[in-house]
Amino acid sequence: MNSRFLDACRRRPTDVRPVWFMRQAGRYMKQYREIRAHHHILEICRRPDLASTVTLQPVEALDVDAAIIFADLLLPVEPMGLKLDFVAGEGPVIDNPVRTSSDIDSLSISNTDELGYVGEAIQMTVKALAGRVPVVGFVGAPFTMASYMIEGGPSRSFLKTKQMMYRDETLWRRLMGKLVDVLGPYALLQVASGARAIQVFDSWVGALGSDDYVRYVAPYSRALIERIRTSGVPVIHFGTGCSGYFRELHAAGGDVLGVDWRINIDQAWMDISYRSAIQGNLDPAVLFAPLPELKQRVHELLKRTGTRPGHIFNLGHGILPETPVEHVRAVVNFVREFKP
Repeated sequence: MNSRFLDACRRRPTDVRPVWFMRQAGRYMKQYREIRAHHHILEICRRPDLASTVTLQPVEALDVDAAIIFADLLLPVEPMGLKLDFVAGEGPVIDNPVRTSSDIDSLSISNTDELGYVGEAIQMTVKALAGRVPVVGFVGAPFTMASYMIEGGPSRSFLKTKQMMYRDETLWRRLMGKLVDVLGPYALLQVASGARAIQVFDSWVGALGSDDYVRYVAPYSRALIERIRTSGVPVIHFGTGCSGYFRELHAAGGDVLGVDWRINIDQAWMDISYRSAIQGNLDPAVLFAPLPELKQRVHELLKRTGTRPGHIFNLGHGILPETPVEHVRAVVNFVREFKP
C-alpha cells in the first residue's frame, strides 16, 4: 500500500505531511450523531456494520490520511469478566471493579476471541477503503486499563489505583501481566484483520511521576509494544500529561511517539534524539480559534518539526464534541498546502 501515513511511521520522506485526528469519528459530526441517536455506544462498537460506517465518515468528510477503527478502549474488560456500561454524563462505568486478589484471580485471559467483532469491523472498513488509506487499530495501555478496572470509572486522584501499586506490588504486577496477555492478542487480532498500524493509548499515565512510571508501568507497556511489533506493523505510543518523562515513555517503545499539547513538539522530538517518528500535537481547543489564527498555529507547528521525515500531524488529544467540522476540514487543507 502506498501511504504517506505509513511512510512517516517508518521515518521515510513524504510528499506532504500526513494528517489524521484522534477521535476523528465522533459527536462533532452530524452523521455520527444521527447514528448515535438510535444506538448505544456499545451497540455501535459491537456491530461491525455500524462501527465500519462510523470509521469511514471522517475519511469521506475530511480526506484524512488514515482511518482509525471505531471502538472503545475498554472493550477488552468484558471478555475478562467485568461488566461495562456507559452512563450519560458520567462516561464508562465498571460495575464490578477489581480491588482484591480474588478479583484478579477471576479475570480471564483466554476469551479475546469474543472481541472478533472489532476484527470484522476492520475487515469491512479495509474492503470499503480499497487501499485509499490504511486502517489504524488501537488498544489501551496496561496502566490506563488497570486504572479503569480498579477505579470503576474516571478518576481525578487515582487513589485506589495508587494504593494497590504501593500496598501490594505483587498484586499490581499480576494485574498488569494479565492485561498484557489480553491486550497483546487483541492487538494482533486487529492486525490479522487488516489494521496497518496500532496505537497504544496511555490516556491516564499523566497521573504518575517519572519514578513510579519506570517502576510500575514501563515494563508492561514495553512488553505489550514488543508483542505488537512482532506482527511487523508500526506501533504508535501515545501518553497524555507525561511531558516530564517523555524520554522514559520513549524507552518503553514505539515506532511513533504521540505527543500531547503540553510540550513543544520540537523539544519532545529532540528529547528522544529523533529515534522515533513523532505524532501531534495541536491543542484540540485551538480548533475553535478563528481560521486565520488556526492556520497560523498549524503552520507554526509544521515549521517546528522542520523537514526531517517522520512527523504525522495530529492533535494533542481527541477532537472535542463541539468542534466545528469546517475547522477540522480546514486544518487538513492547511497541512496539505504548507511548504517548508
